Amino acid sequence: MQALVIDNGVHFEQNHKKPVIKPGEALIKTSLAGICATDLELLQGYAGFTGIPGHEFVGVVEDADNKALIGKRVVGEINCPCNNCATCKRGDHNHCPNRLALGIRNKNGVFADYFTLPQSNLHIVPDSITDQQAVFTEPLAAALEILEQVHIGPADPVLVLGDGRLGILIAQVLALTGCDLVVVGRHPSKWNILNKKSIKTCLAKDLPEGYQAKVVVECSGSSNGFSQARDLVRPKGYLVLKSTFKSKTEVDLSSLVVDEINITGSRCGPFSPALRLLQAGLIEVEEMISGEHPLNRGVEAFKKAQEKGVLKILLRP
Repeated sequence: MQALVIDNGVHFEQNHKKPVIKPGEALIKTSLAGICATDLELLQGYAGFTGIPGHEFVGVVEDADNKALIGKRVVGEINCPCNNCATCKRGDHNHCPNRLALGIRNKNGVFADYFTLPQSNLHIVPDSITDQQAVFTEPLAAALEILEQVHIGPADPVLVLGDGRLGILIAQVLALTGCDLVVVGRHPSKWNILNKKSIKTCLAKDLPEGYQAKVVVECSGSSNGFSQARDLVRPKGYLVLKSTFKSKTEVDLSSLVVDEINITGSRCGPFSPALRLLQAGLIEVEEMISGEHPLNRGVEAFKKAQEKGVLKILLRP
């Protein structure tokens, strides 16, 4: 099968070995996949990953123990827990210390003709949702996770730091709460969706002097994003961290203690609500697509995804 492989850079393989399903898994043919910031960080050595990357997908089940799944169009949660450890037994499967993570941690991902996932990870995509919409389910679920972790009321001042792919999804989700929301970014050319939804946007230099929000979501994808976000959260406020990157960040822990800042790491989220939002047309995603490439031009696609002003690049085997 065709596949993109990360190993001292990213390269295309025409005859990669097709995966073999294990009991409880499904074999899925990739229909469409998206390149995200984590995939780009894997190239820089994040998580020490080698193999086939990719975890944002929509595909069709070709084989599974549960024959009712065969032929179904699906999206899927990326964490594959062991189901035996203490963490799993208390129900915290996404944090299983032995977990595999699709295209990120010890499990080949979706930038290939075929891949496997546990059947329990899969969610059937409603017919009214297009492939181009469905491929955004995983990052949209990650945006929804914030509302699972932090209460945001309609009067709360909330700031999203970052106007990339994830930042635009997060802003759309948080706007549904009616909060006093502003997105701070660096690329006004990316703000069309936000402007259409009347979500306030600005450059960092244009924020009012001394502005601070009750909730700041850091999704800049930059190592200096933490310090900038820290300055923008008020005492006793909430700092939600979404960025993952290889480099380390220095933190002034004393200031966090003195100002009683609540720090929340935020990662994967609920798929079913994400699909409902897409089906209801409440989240705009298709306008975020900057281009689509066949898998055999995947190396070129990775380069394109790193260009300034580019939002989502898709791969189609």
